[in-house]
Amino acid sequence: MTMVASGMHTGQWITLLILAFALGMDAFSLGIGIGLKGIRLRDIIKLSAIISLFHIIMPLMGMFTGQYVSSLLGNVATSAAGVLLLLLGGHMIYSSLRGDSAGSFDHRTAWGMLLFALSVSIDSFSVGISLGMFAADILLSVLLFGVFGGVMSILGLLLGRRVSSSLGEYGEACGGVILFTFGMLFLI
Repeated sequence: MTMVASGMHTGQWITLLILAFALGMDAFSLGIGIGLKGIRLRDIIKLSAIISLFHIIMPLMGMFTGQYVSSLLGNVATSAAGVLLLLLGGHMIYSSLRGDSAGSFDHRTAWGMLLFALSVSIDSFSVGISLGMFAADILLSVLLFGVFGGVMSILGLLLGRRVSSSLGEYGEACGGVILFTFGMLFLI
């Protein structure tokens, strides 16, 4: 078995796969919220690539800082993700209710993509802190997180896009409610 030959136990491999899937599901769920707003295929690819990159960078930063400030920073990172999602979701709801007179969160701008990718990926920073304390295989961990985050965000954005055509003008409000709900869950 190649996993055992490389020094990695089956339990560690399964744990990393489960963590990567869980972080990917977060990107999937939040991707549905943005997809409900309506998104072009080109923007799906760009946004998912940025999310994938953030799903590599954030746990890497977490792993390197995990041995120093694990418990304090883990809670701060989760709270920051919650606040960002509350703000994004609240703004989307507000924009959809106000109509064209209100400026909407624009996921197509560089700032919008970075803000969304950060809010989706910040919880992987917390996971990275934990993995840093357990001396997990850094390269394998961040690659799994990046692949799962990117693929699952593509699937979520595509699903949200498909559903948004059925919801019409209420799609942005529904997406905002999803993001707002996840923000509340992060803070609870």
